[in-house]
Amino acid sequence: MSKNYALQAEKRERAGKGVARSLRREGRTPAVIYGDKKEPIKIILSENEINVEYNKGKMFTTLCDLEVAGDKKHLVLARDVQLHPVTDVVEHVDFLRVTSKTKLAVDVPVQFINEEECPSLDQKGTVNVVRHTVELVCVATNIPDYIEVDLKGKEHGDAVNISDATLPEGAKPVIDDRDFTIATLVPPKTAEEEEAEEAAIAAEGDGIVSDEEAAAADEGAAEGGDE
Repeated sequence: MSKNYALQAEKRERAGKGVARSLRREGRTPAVIYGDKKEPIKIILSENEINVEYNKGKMFTTLCDLEVAGDKKHLVLARDVQLHPVTDVVEHVDFLRVTSKTKLAVDVPVQFINEEECPSLDQKGTVNVVRHTVELVCVATNIPDYIEVDLKGKEHGDAVNISDATLPEGAKPVIDDRDFTIATLVPPKTAEEEEAEEAAIAAEGDGIVSDEEAAAADEGAAEGGDE
């Protein structure tokens, strides 16, 4: 579990698109704190600070000590982040208040271990990842950075399931009715398979008309019909 990160915020009294646009022009980001059966608090964050944290890639699994000027420090977890559609700059954040009793579902990244003890990989096989993250129900104060999934002893064609993962104490998968697959071990392609694949790709390339060419042809046909 990662150490909490810290942010400073100010309260804001007004909401709305116009207010939000004005704040963003000033290099500030609107956000809200909600949950724990308390009134939501509208806040303002430093655009630079919140983007630094977001780009670390751990905001949804790492708790934040969020101190609001004139109020108090809140223990929160980011639950939703809205990004600019072009620049990917953070435009708004929803923070959930949490305690040591809060349980919630979180997507946790997968990390494979014991690759050197995996016969399939030793024989030039590859790991075909089905799930890069697994949704876990866990206590908010005990969210893991990742879960370790064991590849030891896995042969070509074997499935790597959730039962091969080590979960933190008190955590369980949201999917609890089956031993679902996280990855499979795929044997290397034979020379014949590689040749067949290359031939298929080459065949697909023959006779393909680009969108621009198709549009030009349609336009030419239309012009010819007008004459």
